Amino acid sequence: MLDKATKDKLIKKFQTHEGDTGSPQVQIAILTEEVKFLVEHLKMHKKDFSSRRGLLKKVNERRRLLQYLEREDVVAHEELAKKLKLKVRKTVKATEATEEPVPAELA
Repeated sequence: MLDKATKDKLIKKFQTHEGDTGSPQVQIAILTEEVKFLVEHLKMHKKDFSSRRGLLKKVNERRRLLQYLEREDVVAHEELAKKLKLKVRKTVKATEATEEPVPAELA
């Protein structure tokens, strides 16, 4: 999939501290690049169902890691989504926090 140079570049860019190779941010960045690679591959090879299965596994793994990161550190989640240009659905907690409370006489 990804060559060593590309992977090292991603690790350097998204690591949270020196020597970090396994944080959710790094894992999500690597999975995102692998997903992009597989999407391009599947555009050319439409009947490659083994690669399609691998793509679905990677997308689901990335989704789970994003959910974990959002649960643990919302700010890091938002920054990572912005850097990777990911479409992230808004959670109920985030929308409730931005809405103004309804006065008691209107409720």
